[in-house]
Amino acid sequence: MHFVEAKGILSAKNGMNLYRGCTHGCIYCDSRSSCYQFTHSFEDIEVKRNAPELLEKALRSKRKKCMIGTGAMCDPYMHCEEELGLTRRCLEIIERYEFGLAIQTKSNRILRDLPLLKRINEKAKCVVQMTLTTYDEDLCRILEPNVCTTKERARALEIFRDNGIPTVVWLSPILPYINDTKENIEGILQYCVRARVHGIICFGMGMTLREGDREYYYAALDKHFPGLKERYQRRYGHAYEVPSDRGGELMELFCRTCRQHGILSDVEECFAYLNQFPERYEQMGLFS
Repeated sequence: MHFVEAKGILSAKNGMNLYRGCTHGCIYCDSRSSCYQFTHSFEDIEVKRNAPELLEKALRSKRKKCMIGTGAMCDPYMHCEEELGLTRRCLEIIERYEFGLAIQTKSNRILRDLPLLKRINEKAKCVVQMTLTTYDEDLCRILEPNVCTTKERARALEIFRDNGIPTVVWLSPILPYINDTKENIEGILQYCVRARVHGIICFGMGMTLREGDREYYYAALDKHFPGLKERYQRRYGHAYEVPSDRGGELMELFCRTCRQHGILSDVEECFAYLNQFPERYEQMGLFS
């Protein structure tokens, strides 16, 4: 772990990354890709220690309330968050200035901040996003070794449901020949149905691979699934998109289940929901 002074914290679309790198160890992580130009080890977390000050300055200067997003590139609830509390400090600022929050994680550490997230949701809007990829707990511990399992994440979703906080699940990635099975997708969808999630983001049944990410993933395949790397190389070569051969039937199962239970499944509609700040608060802001 090392500390830097960031020049800015919010992107043009109001997203922020408080950390760079990750310690969750997911074997498929796209953020390892060379295109992101890491100049340090991926597990040597870069901490933007002045992020709270930058965020407060940015929110204070905004003329219109909006949703603030975090977690797209690096998880805000990695192990170091327990010690640093950087995410919590930024959430406190978002709550104080009454902005909305769309936060994405794989960790049930987010439950530490449940009271704070409830206050954000009461003042504006808070949406918690959880990534679920693997119903089988033993397989999950191989694919995502240093983070809580899917069962624990699903329980967190139910807790947010019980506290009135809407949730969205990322059903991605689905790894060909590993978790691209009917049983896996059915299991994850049942977790989503039970938690009454608002939406599920799914880009199709498959994954992406590019330089940096591909090498790490293939090394993991050699370690845990001997012979599977060669099967990938024969089937996909160096393709960026790596679709499952079962994609059609699995997407049909996904879409049918979402329709039956009133779960938002269109990707663009899910993103629109995440980005939409409640109109009633926008109107209040005009007269404040």
